[in-house]
Amino acid sequence: MNKPTLFIAFIVSLGGFLFGFDAGIISGVMAYAGPFFSLNDAQNGWATSCPTFAAMFSMLISGKLSDAVGRKPILIVVAFLYALSALLSAYANSYEMLYIARMIGGVAFGAALILAPVYIAEIASAKNRGTLVSIQQLNIMLGFFAAFLSNYFFNKWYSGGAEFLTDENVWRWMLGVELVPAVIYFGCLFFVPRSPRWLYSQNRTEQGHGVLVRLHGEELATEESAAIAKHLLEEQHIEKATFAEMFKPHLRFIVGIGLIIGILQQATGINAIYFYATSIFKQTGIGTDASFTSGVLLSFISVLFTVVAMVTIDRFGRRPLLLLGIGGIATSLLLCAYGFSQAKYELTTDKIAQLENVDQAVLSEAKDVAFASDVAFKKRMKELLGPDVYAKNEGAILEAAIDMNATIVLVGVMGFIACFSFSLGPVMWVLLSELYPNKIRGMAIGIIGLVNSFTAWIVAQIFPWELSNLGNSVSFLIFGVIALGGFFLLLKILPETKGKSLEQLEAELIHG
Repeated sequence: MNKPTLFIAFIVSLGGFLFGFDAGIISGVMAYAGPFFSLNDAQNGWATSCPTFAAMFSMLISGKLSDAVGRKPILIVVAFLYALSALLSAYANSYEMLYIARMIGGVAFGAALILAPVYIAEIASAKNRGTLVSIQQLNIMLGFFAAFLSNYFFNKWYSGGAEFLTDENVWRWMLGVELVPAVIYFGCLFFVPRSPRWLYSQNRTEQGHGVLVRLHGEELATEESAAIAKHLLEEQHIEKATFAEMFKPHLRFIVGIGLIIGILQQATGINAIYFYATSIFKQTGIGTDASFTSGVLLSFISVLFTVVAMVTIDRFGRRPLLLLGIGGIATSLLLCAYGFSQAKYELTTDKIAQLENVDQAVLSEAKDVAFASDVAFKKRMKELLGPDVYAKNEGAILEAAIDMNATIVLVGVMGFIACFSFSLGPVMWVLLSELYPNKIRGMAIGIIGLVNSFTAWIVAQIFPWELSNLGNSVSFLIFGVIALGGFFLLLKILPETKGKSLEQLEAELIHG
């Protein structure tokens, strides 16, 4: 793997870093912004999930638009929108302004998640395509890590009495720091070339060949050029791709695989874990500060196992990693469900006396009452204290009341993140960049991205409601059953795409 190609792949996939940063930062932001704006479960869910909602439409059109004008110009617009979103979010003076600003960011990351793997696949050779496309997922995980680390320090400074941080602005600082990587991304994109395969498709053969020579050297560039030219020649008499074509018999199988993986990636709850990581860790009773610390550990594990995927994906293949990972995801989620099912809740006199910033006399009405359900306990606390006061002090209250083995849940969550990071996270985007012929690749990935994003939005939107009304155990059980079903389905139908050119794969999966 040569350095220019590696450098370009890393720069282009910085959009993934910003997606990971935005998704990770919100888990800490809402711990402060939610009470600040007095948000209910539905509003909390919308403020968290609205970027994903906006991303659905961005994914739908960005692939098609990039087929027309090229990948690079759209990515430059994406970087600008990221910067604008960070700035407006930090200065939001109302709930409405906050979610509109975050939706602008959603438009950006929806396009970035689609276009970065497509672009990277089009500059990579078959030998290292899997590793290079996986850089997108590595950057997403690095973004999560940076966000959780940022949240950890802001929470630590705020708890330590830093003068520049208050209830009113701590979440603004958390959101505003995203402006820095967004500006860096914007500047760096001007130094990457256009996609060589896109240039060939626009009859700009000399430019396309020049890019391939700079990336791979004359010998491999000539080989790649010949394969691309032959492929485009075969497509000359094919009608321009339409949405309806995605579902014609010769494409139905590969589109079906993409849709299944796209749904499964989000329906197993990854965004619920990341977006609400701080809240989930609070549910175990480890306390607010420890919840922020656990978020840093979670994101570090994400980075570590994404590197594992990058090292192994072109050696062992896509299918083994995906199946092993989904099996581990199912096991981890079911372990979380079991751990939460064993929890008991009770506030004693001594525990109530340790709680600050709450009306201890009011809480005494629930003294020595045992709750077998987290739903019943939280409902009673909200009745006594009010939703806003409970939201601000949830970590401390749960830490005082809960009796459970928090290690089981922590191991389950970390296991889930580890397995996701070497399977569904990076492998999905690698497969999507390989499964579809060049003529429809942007559109096909856009459609699957739309479904993927819609699933992510549904999961993130309803997760606060699930925790409040179904409870922790049932919520994780639902995710675990979905993962288990996905494992057996993919075990039967998932093909292997390792080590084959994009043109070879088209011949085997479609014409074959």
